[in-house]
Amino acid sequence: MVLSSIFEPFVEARPICVMARGILERLLSEDNINALFEKTAERQYTKELLFSDLVGLMSDVVLQVHPSVHAAYQHRREFLKLSPTALYNKLNRVETKVSAELVRDSARQAAPVIKALNAAFKPWLPGYRVKILDGNHLAATEHRIAELRTLWDAPLPGTALAVLDQESMLITDVFLTEDGHAQERTLLPEVLATVQRKDLWIADRNFCTTKFLCGIAKQLGCFLIRQHGTLKGRPLGKRKYVGHTDSGEVYEQALGIIDPDTGKERRLRRITVKLKEATRDGDWELHLLTNVPTRVRATRLSDLYRKRWTIETAFQELTETLTCEINTLGYPPAALFAFCLALLAYNAVSVLKAALRAAHGEEAVTNNISGYYLTLEIRQTYDGMMIAIPAPHWQIFAGVTSRPQGVPAG
Repeated sequence: MVLSSIFEPFVEARPICVMARGILERLLSEDNINALFEKTAERQYTKELLFSDLVGLMSDVVLQVHPSVHAAYQHRREFLKLSPTALYNKLNRVETKVSAELVRDSARQAAPVIKALNAAFKPWLPGYRVKILDGNHLAATEHRIAELRTLWDAPLPGTALAVLDQESMLITDVFLTEDGHAQERTLLPEVLATVQRKDLWIADRNFCTTKFLCGIAKQLGCFLIRQHGTLKGRPLGKRKYVGHTDSGEVYEQALGIIDPDTGKERRLRRITVKLKEATRDGDWELHLLTNVPTRVRATRLSDLYRKRWTIETAFQELTETLTCEINTLGYPPAALFAFCLALLAYNAVSVLKAALRAAHGEEAVTNNISGYYLTLEIRQTYDGMMIAIPAPHWQIFAGVTSRPQGVPAG
């Protein structure tokens, strides 16, 4: 791909920002976004405003190009040709199904690029696809909209479960509910529908239910999930000491749980870590349930669980560097839409990190370049670059294939 000379000053001085903008142009291609909307939306329709225009406006807010939805509207007002009220009505009608598909589509586009760059991380456990599951309750919003002004508590605009693929470091899936007070467990049936053979799901105790664990096993997947206090099970045999890790001494014991669908007992491994230091909740022991075969040592599995914090680091990056929770968006569909665009932006940064790893090596990038730095670099340069290089010039990136030339499919 040959860029015009107008890019040269920014390629020379701010290559990261040019790369990021090019990646976003590809992931947010107008034709692709509008086709995705037409395929996925069930109730909403486009009339005076294309869905790609709505995505473009909200992306500027999420990337902090503009400080608010209103500011982004004012910047694009002459092109949008609709009132602020009509815009907010559009935002309030974005279906959660469409928002979630934006994230999945970005991962589908990004994964082949990372693979072609040979920049994926080594699997934590060879032979398994490690998926980290975590939830996020969007923060309470300000009392700005009429329906919420009589409420004493600030409203919660939604709940999301996100799935992080360990090798690509992409958010590959997201599950949404507009009920901000809903338990994360209410979304687990949707998660189960995506489980595949040789998956290894790592999650905190909030997701420890017999139905979820047995459901993963039935679909020939594996799990490594912290035991919740409400899930007791039947101890089978004595607990045995099997070694130690940096966290503490490790013990193992078999545990039987009853499958709620069949009524039959299923045998699991229960790994206990006697911690050197208490958790933030004051726990001195950590109990993990897994169906990973016994050939994988309990000490190794306990170390894998410690890495679960990877996805919480991802959420922290989203919170600190992207406007993923917009205070004034009290309407759940709009708030969840903004959150999903932040997840899409996170995937774009993951592609950018992969390109840097391919060029400079994994150790140099992992140790010296943070997501915060990359996003800050983009934010500081983005607005001026878009003025100097008008939008039509970036369309060259929209047509670039997700698989680099010369790289075979699969």
